[in-house]
Amino acid sequence: MKKILLIGKFNTVVNDTNQFLSQYFHVQLCSEKAGVLEGMLKIVNPDLIVISLVGAYDIDTSIFYMLSEQYAQIPVLTIGTKEESGRFFKYYEGEQFENLIRPVENSIIMEAVCRRLGMEEERAGQEARQENSAHRGKKRILVVDDNGMALRTMKAMLQDIYEVALAVSGAQAMTSIGKKRPDLILLDYEMPVCDGRMTLEMIRADEELKSIPVVFLTAINDRENIEAVLKLKPAGYFLKPPVKEKLVAKIEEILQGTSVPYSV
Repeated sequence: MKKILLIGKFNTVVNDTNQFLSQYFHVQLCSEKAGVLEGMLKIVNPDLIVISLVGAYDIDTSIFYMLSEQYAQIPVLTIGTKEESGRFFKYYEGEQFENLIRPVENSIIMEAVCRRLGMEEERAGQEARQENSAHRGKKRILVVDDNGMALRTMKAMLQDIYEVALAVSGAQAMTSIGKKRPDLILLDYEMPVCDGRMTLEMIRADEELKSIPVVFLTAINDRENIEAVLKLKPAGYFLKPPVKEKLVAKIEEILQGTSVPYSV
């Protein structure tokens, strides 16, 4: 399946677009902030970028320059009302950018996406069915870390065994969980703004999500830090970088319900 990076404010429009496109492609949500986008581009390496302009009057316009100068090989599709689109046309460069005016039917979005990807709609559906068939029965692991290299390493380590989803922040993790519930979460303990503890608290505050096992990943190896981690009673914790065999063994223990709880 082709990979799409969907950029925009997390609103109803973005959520609806995400749900529709996720039926046919790997879709990764991203905020419209240039710094976050640059990191996600390196992690996801998308085949197409879709930017929702709805409600994004304060969008960071530097992303258009970055895309045209550093990622000219990636096609970009923007979607917004006539007024919103008009505000951003001046930043578009050449054939890399294409725009759709809302209101627009999903069928038109699909047609434009496939055109930008250079593929037939029937092929997109076929690839989605094959991918879903391959993933059927695989457990879904969500890896949350603000370090792009750590995310790439974890994905490479686990993707042959599990269906792996990635998030670069606690907020993005909650969006990903809402999109598709994971069977287990690997959560970086040290993250800016919304750290691992805060992210875990958000997960446990939701009745529908609090049963998802969370395994902390931490780079700090001292007694005080480890005790702080264990007081949160995670399903497990590992020092970075984890050893693949030990990590997979622990994940399997947790998923099979045979893991022994940690204690301080």
